[in-house]
Amino acid sequence: MKISQITFTRFLAAIAIVISHFNKDMFVYKTDYISSIFLKANVGVSYFFILSGFIMIVAYHKKEKIAYFDYYKNRLARIYPLYVVGLLLYLVTRFSNFSIDKMFLYLLGLQSWIPGKAMILNFPGWSISVEFLFYMMFPLLYNYFYSKKNKSIWVAAIVLWGITQVFSHLYEASPSYKGPHTESHEFLYYFPLMHVSEFLVGNLAGLFFVNNFKQKNYDIPVVLVFTAIMLALIFIPLFYHNGLMALLFIPLIILISRNNGVVTKLFSLKPLEYLGEASYAVYITHIPILYILREFLKWQKYQLDINSIFWIYLVFLILTSILFYQFVEKPLRDYLKKLNIR
Repeated sequence: MKISQITFTRFLAAIAIVISHFNKDMFVYKTDYISSIFLKANVGVSYFFILSGFIMIVAYHKKEKIAYFDYYKNRLARIYPLYVVGLLLYLVTRFSNFSIDKMFLYLLGLQSWIPGKAMILNFPGWSISVEFLFYMMFPLLYNYFYSKKNKSIWVAAIVLWGITQVFSHLYEASPSYKGPHTESHEFLYYFPLMHVSEFLVGNLAGLFFVNNFKQKNYDIPVVLVFTAIMLALIFIPLFYHNGLMALLFIPLIILISRNNGVVTKLFSLKPLEYLGEASYAVYITHIPILYILREFLKWQKYQLDINSIFWIYLVFLILTSILFYQFVEKPLRDYLKKLNIR
């Protein structure tokens, strides 16, 4: 089962994260309400985690059992080549950060397990470190719970999600949390076990979807839920990073996936779907591409305002991401999947 219309939402989430990492002097931060949205746009990573759990179920729900080796090989082929490209591009302008032990840690995808290490090299890769854990877990969960229709996983996932929310809010308000750029911050925001519940509730959303698939025009509910997400980010000061927004992300994902209205027709347009396919490249390379562009502009001694730089950056990022997707991600993914390694 392929859900074309959901693919473009990955691109929208990736661009929101890109904007959140750009200079805070740009135009979107000059208006209070809009700035509130983009200052919290790192919640887009939570969307990725939930959507990842959802898509895994949609992709595998007809199988009686998942073959472990084939699954791990296919998942690695999907994300690892561009993950390495992102690391190498980062080192082009930040080679002073390089060391053998850091590189080894990042190549193994272990950086998010060690508070203080997640942000050293290409820092969007912290989420890929978390995804590695999800991919290790999923065949076990599928073979022993989902395929056997074992309902205990529903209770476990919901309880774990609740515990994660309570702990995250209490920890952020406690003296143990020292604020941004500290090990306590990296533990709260990036430690993989803080995000397991997001993947699990995404799995549950996927199970609900495949068992209750019914297409209908949900354009108005989609707009209402999206509006609720924006209003929550603007007016409700809660800690959303570790999955609280699942309360709205899951309805949004299910409604878009079941929708056959104007939103689906728009999001299913081939150019938009293609941008969604290239969104991983946008996300994993956007920091090194920004650093490279900054060095180029500095070298050329261009005197541009920050808004002009942003639009140049955005166009350059999208174009390079399309190239990475077309000539790096897809060929290497297909090649690695075909390798007969046992």
